[in-house]
Amino acid sequence: MRVILAEKPSVAQSIAAVLGADQKKNGYLQGENDLVSWCIGHLIELAPPEIYDARYAKWRREDLPIVPSAWESVVSDGTKKQFAVLKDLLNRTDVDEVVCATDAGREGELIFRMVYEKTGCTKPVKRLWISSLEESAIREGFRSLKPGTAYDALYRAALCRAQADWLVGINGTRLYSRLYGTKLNVGRVMTPTLAMVVQREKEIAAFQVERFYTVQLSCGFPAQSGRIKTREEAERIRASCHCKKAAVKQIERRQKKEKPPKLYDLTALQRDANRIYGYTAQQTLDYAQTLYEKKLATYPRTDSRFLTHDLRDKLPALIECVAQVLPFASGLPLAARVEQVICDEKVSDHHAIIPTQNMTREALAQLPMGERSILTLLAVRLLAATGEPCETDEVAVTLDCEGHDFTAKGSTVRQMGYRVFEETFRGSLGSRERKEQEYPIAPLEDGQTVGPVVATIREGQTTPPKRYTEDTLLAAMETAGAKDAPEDAERKGLGTPATRAGTLEKLVNVGFVVRKGEQKAKSLYPTEKAAALIEVLPENLRSPMMTAQWEQRLKRIEHGQEEAAGFMDDIVRMVTELVQSVQPVPDAQKLFPSDRPSVGTCPCCGAAVTETAKGFFCESRICRFGIWKDNRFFAQIGQSVNKGVVEALIRDGAAKLKGLRSKKTGRRYDATLKMMCGEQGVPRFQMEFEKSARKG
Repeated sequence: MRVILAEKPSVAQSIAAVLGADQKKNGYLQGENDLVSWCIGHLIELAPPEIYDARYAKWRREDLPIVPSAWESVVSDGTKKQFAVLKDLLNRTDVDEVVCATDAGREGELIFRMVYEKTGCTKPVKRLWISSLEESAIREGFRSLKPGTAYDALYRAALCRAQADWLVGINGTRLYSRLYGTKLNVGRVMTPTLAMVVQREKEIAAFQVERFYTVQLSCGFPAQSGRIKTREEAERIRASCHCKKAAVKQIERRQKKEKPPKLYDLTALQRDANRIYGYTAQQTLDYAQTLYEKKLATYPRTDSRFLTHDLRDKLPALIECVAQVLPFASGLPLAARVEQVICDEKVSDHHAIIPTQNMTREALAQLPMGERSILTLLAVRLLAATGEPCETDEVAVTLDCEGHDFTAKGSTVRQMGYRVFEETFRGSLGSRERKEQEYPIAPLEDGQTVGPVVATIREGQTTPPKRYTEDTLLAAMETAGAKDAPEDAERKGLGTPATRAGTLEKLVNVGFVVRKGEQKAKSLYPTEKAAALIEVLPENLRSPMMTAQWEQRLKRIEHGQEEAAGFMDDIVRMVTELVQSVQPVPDAQKLFPSDRPSVGTCPCCGAAVTETAKGFFCESRICRFGIWKDNRFFAQIGQSVNKGVVEALIRDGAAKLKGLRSKKTGRRYDATLKMMCGEQGVPRFQMEFEKSARKG
């Protein structure tokens, strides 16, 4: 008997159906020789700090850095029941083999290995590695099972990534949160990504608009001067050229052949889905994952844009199938140039994302809008990528008019090629993407004159850099550090296709980035808190280049080209140096103002005093002034710590208290409570009694 462990119930059901495991049990499916179960995502996760030492439950700088000597794991909340099922299955006496059938990538490997180790299982492991849940792909995958040990390096890379993220996240977040008195999330990939958003906002704020002018000649086609700084100069040129003839000074003609686009990897798909539909990266990933589980598309978490040779013979039928399904593709010429999308050398773990032959008109029509949109994108891209090149005749003309140069560019399409699919698709959406307008230019010869021309002035101004959208930020993440990467680096940039969506969502969820705008693809704005955090962080934490280099090292570990221990030693060293060297910046309270209302000014240092659930505390990070609500002195005199009393104490240094009751006599009395600032701002209290005010 063997146990087959998938990542999700839906995937387990697809595998079980192929293997004939149709008996439903508690948490698994059983067949004659197979037990098929699932993990429910990250069923096991790295243990939180307090598991290693109870004192880590409180965030204290003196406890940092937290670096486990031996890493531990825990069962995730809400998954204990399924873990118990897996532990029982993996340790059954009649089970002699385990098949890892989690998603074929770093994360899938990590999910399986952590479960396998947590259950104490030692039985031999085989690995199922597939890119599609079609029946034929599953059967072929089981015929080609490999020893689990063949993926040990992949597991080491995945574990290194998880542990590095834990070390940077736990220590960085606790360090900066304690330094500045507010929750400040720090992450290995998240922080440099945020730094790019903040930097772009700085560039926009610092941008100074510059006006400029151009002179345009109308001579059957528009010809334009270069930028002119002043209107006076533009007017002088316009006046000298108006109603004059222009001579052809130079003509450049060329035939341009534009290659079809590549197939989609996950990042390219997320970018187009954001630009065309306004979907977030996470939404696109979720839709693509569901399509994979429904057997309508191949595995989505890929960084390849090519297919392998084993798919060559299947592609023509798939292309024909896709063209018949898309209503707007009916009657369009299919080139089916499959060779241009096949390259084994450019496929690592998984090939590009493409539809499967399960895509039918009925299946497409029954899908929810999001899934249907993503499947349509995949289908259109398959037709375009296997299409003919787009061929155009381009001409660039330089005209001379009264000693001034004017340029005109024209373009004529000779062969639409692959563009016929993209433009027909855009037309089906009801709104075409705006393209730069191109004008046909009548045949001209060197020295030929045109005109008389009509000269007009056009006013323009420089524009600031555009804020990131998820489309453009994903592109920036993908290329971050690329210029400093080795030429043969397999993976560059921040994060991986599988993790970038989660990074963007976390930036939004922790309050560092806000999505705004009227357009489908909303702009990304950093919050004031995010800008302040990037301001105080050291360069190595906010540098996209360093994190991109780490990603390259993880890829080398994955391929067995680098030892995991060296990478982790560097991470520990960086975290340790960070904790030991960082000091709060001056006037930190101005960078991180409290979002709580002030009850007054600290009598010890002058910073704001705000109320929390536990008391009233100074916002300064170096001042220890605070009045706890659970206060022993106030309890002894029978007085509650309320806002009114605290406001009087910090304003006047004293508060009049009425109706206090003596614990000895039971008699009531009035008194004045005086407060003084002790060492480092710790308050000291003193009572002054009013004898005449005693009450019986």
